[in-house]
Amino acid sequence: MSGGVDSSVAALMLIEAGFDVMGATMSLGVHQQGPLPGRFTDEAIKDAKRVCAGLKIDHLVFECAPVMEEKVIAKFITEYMHGRTPNPCVDCNRHLKFGELVSRARELNFDYLATGHYARILQGPGGKPHLLRATDLLKDQSYFLYGISKDDLEYLLFPLGEMTKQQVRQKSLEAGLHTARRSESQDICFVPDGDYRKVFASRNINMPEGDIVDQSGRRMGRHRGIADFTVGQRGGLRISAPSPLYVLSLDARSNTVVVGGKEDLFAPGLVASDLNLLTDGWPAEAEAKIRYRKKPTRCRLSLHGDKLAVHFSEAQEAITPGQSVVFYDGDRVLGGGVIESAIGE
Repeated sequence: MSGGVDSSVAALMLIEAGFDVMGATMSLGVHQQGPLPGRFTDEAIKDAKRVCAGLKIDHLVFECAPVMEEKVIAKFITEYMHGRTPNPCVDCNRHLKFGELVSRARELNFDYLATGHYARILQGPGGKPHLLRATDLLKDQSYFLYGISKDDLEYLLFPLGEMTKQQVRQKSLEAGLHTARRSESQDICFVPDGDYRKVFASRNINMPEGDIVDQSGRRMGRHRGIADFTVGQRGGLRISAPSPLYVLSLDARSNTVVVGGKEDLFAPGLVASDLNLLTDGWPAEAEAKIRYRKKPTRCRLSLHGDKLAVHFSEAQEAITPGQSVVFYDGDRVLGGGVIESAIGE
């Protein structure tokens, strides 16, 4: 329980369904490297405790800061320093919410771990649980959940999977939960105001300046650190040019940002690694999303050792190393992986 409206209503719905419920919050605000910037403060834990008190259920706090530091924040920093754009929400779900918390819940002999995510788990043929997109596709969070272990699906509950955000807020209001009107943050939880530099500064890491170049290597300008950029970015280049320029790639070895025209952003395929499969095997064809808000696109899949080659039916814009590619069969999540590189014709 984060102290927000979604987890509060999830707990309420489980109580109404007759479950014996206990709230749990991960403490992430203090760790070996010093205070963690962002929203994970004592206030969030107090809010979660207040909700649990109102629901008349017990509340536990688990110290998870070391795992957060190692599996999420350290990787976030390392990836940016290597010219990649990480997805820390995927890593947090994989290693903390559905890694550390699952382990803690099993140790305490609970039957299920439930969260306020917008996704569904339904029984498929043979009684096997499948991860599906939420009914409310505007709030669907299944893209961030592909890293869950297939063996843990039967242990998870997503009470909000068939609800809209409006319905969740209405239920919270009717129940008198103080979280009902709480606004949602769109930032990464440990990145204050979306400023990645504050995360680097909290670790005493200085990103060196370097050149912005075109595809031929011609110098176009200067940058203050490649962590300020991601593939497909247009703003923040501070370059005057006759036509708009976009970030095409980041070269950590030479500390350069490569720019070009919008037409140069498109590629017909990609290679993914760090794969996680939620089915019995990779299909020959599927739909894929290369970013959370991207439209799913038909693609062909071929496995080569521990890497997956993906060829799209139509070229994709801004395929970004470090981001996740997630595969679907209709609403069902098949699995996903981390994008290594775009591939051409």
